[in-house]
Amino acid sequence: MKRSIEILAFVFLLVLTACTGKQSNRQVIPVTTVRQGTFYIDLYEEGEIQATQSKIISSPEISWRYGSNLKIATLIEDGTEVEAGDTVMTFDPTEVRKAIVDAEQRLEIHYAELEKMKTQQKSNLEGMLSDLEVSRISLEISRLNLESSQFEADITRKEIELNLEQAEISLQQSEAQIENTKRQQREEMQQMKLTIQQAESELKDANETLNLLAVTAPSPGIVIIRRNFSTQAKYQEGEQVWGGQQMIELPNLRELKVELKVNEVDIAKVSKGLKVIVRPDAFSDSTYQGEIIKVANLAVNKTRDSKIKVFPVEVLITSPVNQHTNGTPELMPGLTVSCRIIIDEIPNSVFIPLNCLFQQDNEDVVFVKTAGGFKQVAVKTGQRNTDYVIIESGLKGGEEIAMTNPLILEKSKTDKE
Repeated sequence: MKRSIEILAFVFLLVLTACTGKQSNRQVIPVTTVRQGTFYIDLYEEGEIQATQSKIISSPEISWRYGSNLKIATLIEDGTEVEAGDTVMTFDPTEVRKAIVDAEQRLEIHYAELEKMKTQQKSNLEGMLSDLEVSRISLEISRLNLESSQFEADITRKEIELNLEQAEISLQQSEAQIENTKRQQREEMQQMKLTIQQAESELKDANETLNLLAVTAPSPGIVIIRRNFSTQAKYQEGEQVWGGQQMIELPNLRELKVELKVNEVDIAKVSKGLKVIVRPDAFSDSTYQGEIIKVANLAVNKTRDSKIKVFPVEVLITSPVNQHTNGTPELMPGLTVSCRIIIDEIPNSVFIPLNCLFQQDNEDVVFVKTAGGFKQVAVKTGQRNTDYVIIESGLKGGEEIAMTNPLILEKSKTDKE
């Protein structure tokens, strides 16, 4: 009896081991459910967030007399939130301050020269007026001598008459000389005043230029430092720049857009008004609704050195932008985003993942899960997108299908055995 029990136990162990071995060799085939609903024909593109409206802050344009370049002395940190009137950058004022000192010194010299000129002109004119008075007196004396010379000899009378004529000429010359001197003095004075005005203008310009070297924000916003065209790096302190270079952008964060570059192969599918789902790369859990508002008519090079042609496309963000806990917007200019452009919507469609569709004898097939395993079913396919394909016949929503080819797995299992 004991021997029989041991034999039965041994047989049971063999059966259990065989069953366990079969179970461990069986490979589990993943399945998915056939979907039914709205099917989206879509296109995925990457882009960058931009503001639809921005204030641009440029380096000040100043006179050549202060040097051909501006040196950045201070530059606000990229991404800083500013209010209107806040200083965002300053430039080295050394040359301008030197010009102010020079202008002040020249002006001081010109003022001293003006006072000296006034004194000299006054003195010269007073001397000439004295000489004029002497000439008038000489003329009166000559006239009196002429009146009292009626009984004098003719030669004496003639001499007196000549003296009178000479006195008249001398008086006229003195008067003319005084007028000429006054005119000359007025011209000298006008020239000196013009010189002073020019020096004052240069001093005023230098002071105004000094004020321009401290650049302030024209409105509230978030500072975005632009890239230097020559270095392709963002501007930084110590760099030399030209006047009028666009250096800082203050975007209007209430209205944002996405700049896309669509390949020339796909651009025919894209048009204004198409819906777009925008997902920030930095916040993949967040999505935003958008709409295409502009499609360029002309292609451009994808990059400066690339020969690949792309078409710029603009997408307006239409849904409200989330805020971080610190109050700053989640979407900021410069952030990269992934955009799903909805080309078309096909309602009440039956569709499956592309990796569930297989080829057998030059026809599309799927493997439907049944109670006894997987059954191969031929299907007719329709439109497809990046991940899914429409099944026009052969399947219905809710069925379960294999995500890998069971025949390949079975063959692999047989080969191993």
